[in-house]
Amino acid sequence: MTAREGEPFDLPRAVSAVETALSAALPASGPTTDQGEPGTGEWASTHGEGFLLLPLWESEALTGVYGREWNEAEERAEMHLTALAAHLDARFGPHRTLVMRPRGVARPEPFRTLVAKDCLGDLKVWGPSPSGRWAALSLNQSDGDAPMILTALITDRPLS
Repeated sequence: MTAREGEPFDLPRAVSAVETALSAALPASGPTTDQGEPGTGEWASTHGEGFLLLPLWESEALTGVYGREWNEAEERAEMHLTALAAHLDARFGPHRTLVMRPRGVARPEPFRTLVAKDCLGDLKVWGPSPSGRWAALSLNQSDGDAPMILTALITDRPLS
């Protein structure tokens, strides 16, 4: 679960979170660490060498949801990703898609953290921004009953 559990999708809030993250300090070195929500301890962000990963939205758990209802939940989540990507396209130009590779392939950070957090959805990537940063969005689900999670990745290194 994330710090966004139970919140409805809010496009202006998601845009603001990405824009704020683009100007946030990124660790130059050190270990990768998770930050939890103060009240609940739920995942609020992960910082690592040159990157920040954060949840922007989390769907309801899909336990016992099948067929048409599951398809509708997936479509809603995809619509949220598409709406946010369209906004970032208008601001930063068209994104490119970076396909996440299978788990067995060795990758540098931040890809190791994406895999460790079950953020295996393909990345929609923009960058570099005027500040020299790259931004990426992905829609993820760790298993069939788990919530869908829309995440943002901000890095000071090219994503390829």
